[in-house]
Amino acid sequence: MSVKKTFNGGGCWAAPPGAMNLLCWNCRGLGNQSTEQELGDIIGAQDPSVVFLAETWLDKARLEDIRVRLNFGGMIEVCRDTRGGGIVIFWRKGVDFSLDTFSPNHIDGVLNKGKEDEWRFTGFYGESETSNHYLSWACLRRLKGRNSIPWLCAGDFNEIARSHEKLGGRQRPARQMEEFRDVLDECGFRDLGFTGGKFTWCNGHSNGFTIWERLDRVVATMERLDKFPATKVIHLECGSSDHKPILICLKGIPKI
Repeated sequence: MSVKKTFNGGGCWAAPPGAMNLLCWNCRGLGNQSTEQELGDIIGAQDPSVVFLAETWLDKARLEDIRVRLNFGGMIEVCRDTRGGGIVIFWRKGVDFSLDTFSPNHIDGVLNKGKEDEWRFTGFYGESETSNHYLSWACLRRLKGRNSIPWLCAGDFNEIARSHEKLGGRQRPARQMEEFRDVLDECGFRDLGFTGGKFTWCNGHSNGFTIWERLDRVVATMERLDKFPATKVIHLECGSSDHKPILICLKGIPKI
């Protein structure tokens, strides 16, 4: 299927009709016009069926306004408990999404529950402080034990798995990365890789102090990969957040 490539400020691919895409983005606050405009532009180009956003910085009423403006049918939000918190999932009318569990760090649910093509999606937002990473990994371990259906997990994990996923700044302690890899292995996750720029976060500093890291990723169990083998991940570009949006294409990347 051919598809027209669209540039809309985010350098986005335009989604083919009928494709079910998911969008995950640490948007760093939806309370300003530029971020909301960029989110709208990306959604307009990609037409994702499900959107997971971290660091919304908004209450339920403001998120509900955004849901309506972006024409989503459903919403589950976990409001911020600090200025830098807040997560939300939007989904389109007609998408069969059933909530299972949630916390300030995740929203977990099942798509097409009870049907032949059911699968699990978790939008994840890891603890930003290194000293609290153990809380993130404990959350993933608890989630693993809830069911065994095909599972895809995506978001900002706030950690890298390998030293080559960081450029600039101090070297990440090996033990810190190992703990992250250990929990991914325990959950049976495989990294889905990506198309686009390698790093998903930048500290925005200049004068030789710029740091780039791959903090955002998509992982899935082998059952999920076997069931949907065409799934691909694209790192999109943006200008309003220090994190890149991640597009998950369940039917693969469309050819130009």
